[in-house]
Amino acid sequence: MSTFSTTALPLNTPPKTMGKLPRVDGPLKVTGAAMYSSDYNLPGMLYAVPVCATVPSGKITALDASVAEKMPGVKAVYSHGNIGNLYRAAPPSGFIGILDEQRPPLEDEVVRYYGQYVAVVVAQTFEQATAAADKVKVTYSKTDHNVSDKLKTDEKPKVDFHRGDPDAAFASAAVKIDETYATPTETHNPIELHASVASWDGQGFTVYETTQAVMNHRNVMSQMLGVPEENIRVISRFLGSGFGGKLWPWPHTFLAASASRNLGRPVKLVVARSTMFESVGHRPRTQQRFRLGANADGKLVALIHDSLNHTSILDDYSEGCSEATPYSYSTPNLRATSAIVRRNVGTPTSMRGPGAVPGLFAMESAMDELAIRLKMDPIKLRLMNEPEKDEGLNLPFSSRHFVECLNTGAEKFGWAKRTPGVGSMKKDGLTIGWGVAGCSWIAERTEAQAAVDLMQTGMVRVSTATQDIGTGTYTALSQMASTKLGIPHDRIEVVLGDTRLPAGPISGGSWATASLVPAVMEAIEKAKGTLFAVAGSAKGTQFDGAKPDALAFTDGRVHLKDKSPDTGVPFEEILNKANIRVASGQGSSKGTFGDPNKKFSTHSFGAQFAEVTWQPETARLRVSRVVTVIDGGHIINPKPAQNQIEGAVVMGVGMAIFEETHYDPKFGLPLNNNLADYMVTTNADSPAIDVTFLDYPDKVLNELGARGVGEIGLAGIAAAITNAVYHATGVRVRELPVRIEDLLGPKMDVA
Repeated sequence: MSTFSTTALPLNTPPKTMGKLPRVDGPLKVTGAAMYSSDYNLPGMLYAVPVCATVPSGKITALDASVAEKMPGVKAVYSHGNIGNLYRAAPPSGFIGILDEQRPPLEDEVVRYYGQYVAVVVAQTFEQATAAADKVKVTYSKTDHNVSDKLKTDEKPKVDFHRGDPDAAFASAAVKIDETYATPTETHNPIELHASVASWDGQGFTVYETTQAVMNHRNVMSQMLGVPEENIRVISRFLGSGFGGKLWPWPHTFLAASASRNLGRPVKLVVARSTMFESVGHRPRTQQRFRLGANADGKLVALIHDSLNHTSILDDYSEGCSEATPYSYSTPNLRATSAIVRRNVGTPTSMRGPGAVPGLFAMESAMDELAIRLKMDPIKLRLMNEPEKDEGLNLPFSSRHFVECLNTGAEKFGWAKRTPGVGSMKKDGLTIGWGVAGCSWIAERTEAQAAVDLMQTGMVRVSTATQDIGTGTYTALSQMASTKLGIPHDRIEVVLGDTRLPAGPISGGSWATASLVPAVMEAIEKAKGTLFAVAGSAKGTQFDGAKPDALAFTDGRVHLKDKSPDTGVPFEEILNKANIRVASGQGSSKGTFGDPNKKFSTHSFGAQFAEVTWQPETARLRVSRVVTVIDGGHIINPKPAQNQIEGAVVMGVGMAIFEETHYDPKFGLPLNNNLADYMVTTNADSPAIDVTFLDYPDKVLNELGARGVGEIGLAGIAAAITNAVYHATGVRVRELPVRIEDLLGPKMDVA
């Protein structure tokens, strides 16, 4: 456990409000003191290296480990039949018991995707394990496979949302758009590789894990390994990012834990970069047909959104592309459907902004095409179709300031200077294009617990079994406690990432902070109540005999409510006189996700504005400038919030013009399975980014009015860029990423 402090404020100067506090965990990270999962080296530790299938479909006919087993340092080679019992997990309950790849590793000898684990070698050193894994000889009977990116299904699509008669309304609409948009397979590629360090003590496990959800990880391990939850401890102090890829457990965890149990020694398994393209999830390819019908004035009369995404052979992963479809724009007639298409690939998983991000690429591209068909400014079209309520749920929005996002962004971007003609804008000898897109993201809470301890030493300890995945959770919790108690940050200790702590939320969906606000605030009030009870009963204090409801807590001091805080005494003095080490309080927060009795629709909103430059002589396209305006409720700390949006925008540039995982059609493997060939946005590719937050606290969600801002920064960016590409070049890119070959091809007439 670590104590995080900062000198951003003078010592002993109580902060009055939340503000731009530097990250309290920053010193540990920049000095190398922060321990990530693979940094743990336990006494007697062994190293595990998986053996991965080299065919995408088939069955193992023979596995010869005889050479590997005799190599120096090798302790065991496990495959189907000798790994030990691994069970399947039951269907999840809420956000507990979730994993995307349902099949336990090595459960059978059938291969369903390239890179599937078929064995694991355990040795004294990583080098020995790697060398031995190369000597495990596996032969297969191959069967036909399919990794095609052309998605078709014979299954009846699922109707996700429906209102009115969209088919009839579309058929009779004065102006129509009917186009198909596609997003490619994307791979998460956080800098920190997935890793497990598992230690079995004869009764249970301690596991240092790269996870965005320690509590869920413990539950799934308990089910699949057949060990009671109380005998499993999962620790994730720091995470080198995850982008959703580390939300749920993957097969390597169970291989490391099983090997540790079998051998009675700790085992470390670090997933190779190439393997991260195979067995720890990815954003699936999507194919979305979008139909918009409008009257001659631009009012939407029909919206039909049909989406497909690929999934693995065994697992039913649905991307949920229509998440934002039913509430974004007003229309009386709407239908959204979805279906999955099976491919010989590893199971997909959540990637930053699952569902809404690829879905909004399709919707915001279609809206731009409709505006051009109508010869209307694309901002005007969006303003004209602003809904008064969530028409999907028939509920009022708890807070929606999308119109202000558009207007503020337009002013900051200089949209009034835009000329609508294709290629009509020039700057410094380059053709420039401007594009706009709306964005949104669901705002929810998940169940959470937290504890707050007022210590005899004058320190305050805030603890919860959530995790900081690099988004600033340590800092946000320190700010909450500091502001509520009036105690400087150097006296606040935040402890996270350990299942022995009160159960915390997942770090996904941009929900962690919003979920923790009620739990932490309740824990603070209960800790103060305990302290007041101590003060009223302790001998030798000026509050001896005082009723708890007569006392108050201000700037770290206890005082009578009808007296000035200056007349009070520091809380630690009361605890010392009473010879009590700590006054504690526990708080909890109920989840809102899936609540059937909701009275409001809760979302964040925003507007993305993008500028691209195009030089046809050298076929050079660059995203030069992005302005993003976010309606994300109350922003607890603008510094990490701005960092989140900027990072998401950079990911959006990658989504629009770089990122795509290519599967070889003949051999089924991901070809560009490394950071040299999988193109991501570099510093040289990053645009100038201007981030503005509208500060409208959403008190429906929690008392601070805070909503998450991790995912929404990525939503809409790709569409804003491709809309700008059309404005500059006349080429409408409907399949990401934008390719130079697209831009050098024939121009498209949408008039």
